[in-house]
Amino acid sequence: MDLDARTRVWRAGKLEKENFPVAELSDYLAEPDTIVWLDLCAPDDEGLRVITEEFGLDPLAVEDAVSHHERPKLDRYEDYLFLNAYSVELSDENGQLTTHEISAFITERALVTVRGDEDFDTDALVKQWDASPDLAKHGVSYLLHGLLDLIVDGHFDTVQSLDTAIDGLEERLFADEVPGRDAQHRSYRLRKSLTLLRRVVLPMREVVNTLLRRDLKVVPEEMTPYFQDVYDHVLRATEWTESLRDVVTSLQETRIALQGNHLNQVMKKLTGWAAVIAVPTAVTGFYGQNVPYPGYEKHWGFVVSVVILVGTALALYAVFKKRDWL
Repeated sequence: MDLDARTRVWRAGKLEKENFPVAELSDYLAEPDTIVWLDLCAPDDEGLRVITEEFGLDPLAVEDAVSHHERPKLDRYEDYLFLNAYSVELSDENGQLTTHEISAFITERALVTVRGDEDFDTDALVKQWDASPDLAKHGVSYLLHGLLDLIVDGHFDTVQSLDTAIDGLEERLFADEVPGRDAQHRSYRLRKSLTLLRRVVLPMREVVNTLLRRDLKVVPEEMTPYFQDVYDHVLRATEWTESLRDVVTSLQETRIALQGNHLNQVMKKLTGWAAVIAVPTAVTGFYGQNVPYPGYEKHWGFVVSVVILVGTALALYAVFKKRDWL
């Protein structure tokens, strides 16, 4: 049977074999003191039928595993749990957030992961497990902890990257130059990414908290501190995400206020220059009238009019400049 699958089996807390045929899973599960891991990437109908038969899973739950855009959740069935979560990554270039959906079936002696695409790094997951082989004796909770720890650490790193990007946006906002179109686009993308990240991160608090419940009997007492550490990371990522939302809202309000102030400055300068130009216009308009006036058709009258024109303009310029209207 040709499936895009990855397999592993542990016996008595020791890794025994990996990348064996999926058909051998039921044989290993029939043996005592073994736990198995099966990973499927974008399985077709045949692949779904295999995991349904091999592990006795509910077809409706299996259908949820391949349904896109399911919210992060933990559903409880009679003999197993169904977990849905997302790994995330933030692009440093454009501030775009990318999510990768991953589902998991958690039975007493097996963990079945179903990925929506190939971008979720299963090699990193394997390294996570291999980094703490002494915990393998605790069974499936050891596999589940490695999966959740990898996902939540990715959430935390992404929140940190988003915080750095928002700090850079804040520096550009308070720079002397007016934020251009590129800065506005980046601000919009970061706000959109933060909204998406919030929808991914916040439900994980309920997921991990539910796993810590003793009535589920999924996490043994020896593994509780490890899951509690994951829960602490979830809380920190959640609180950080909420604080970033407040920061982004403040930045948006500040940007609007700065644009209003800049517009007021422009209008103030235009009004000042209009006043400077208005007085000479009035003088020339007055002397342009077809009526006699002091100095009419005299050289000194022309000189006086020019002095009044230039002097008034300079005086208005000096006054406006002193009041920072220009």
